[in-house]
Amino acid sequence: MNSGPLQQVTFRSFATADRDPLLKLWRACDLTRPWNDPEDDIRQCLANSSSALLIAEQDRRLCGSVMMGCDGHRGWVYYLAVDPDCRHQGVGRALMAQAESWMRERNVPKIQAMIRSDNLAVRGFYGRLDYRDGDVQLVQKWLKDVNP
Repeated sequence: MNSGPLQQVTFRSFATADRDPLLKLWRACDLTRPWNDPEDDIRQCLANSSSALLIAEQDRRLCGSVMMGCDGHRGWVYYLAVDPDCRHQGVGRALMAQAESWMRERNVPKIQAMIRSDNLAVRGFYGRLDYRDGDVQLVQKWLKDVNP
């Protein structure tokens, strides 16, 4: 199923029944880390009016997701995921179009995503959508004792 044009994909808000298939998708796409609780990320997203979680479905099957948020100055994309069997069909591109539309509706001037430096395929994906490296350096400090 992983080549060819975008088949009928529908988008909708996350529903509680999506939890298990969504977590399975995020693990299949290598988006989870031991120090980030994805269930808590979902909870925080749903509890915050400045964020949203969209689900993509193809043939009534969850095939993708994107979480969006706005910090007041910029929009952020998290958990952009496409089922490996549904890749190269335009699902990721359509999810990003949904995220960009969500940002525009809220007058967010800029959208950003964090990409692991070794994830060349995802860097290429964003490049094809006209995303460019920013002129900032990410710095971080762990406030909890974790071993990343």
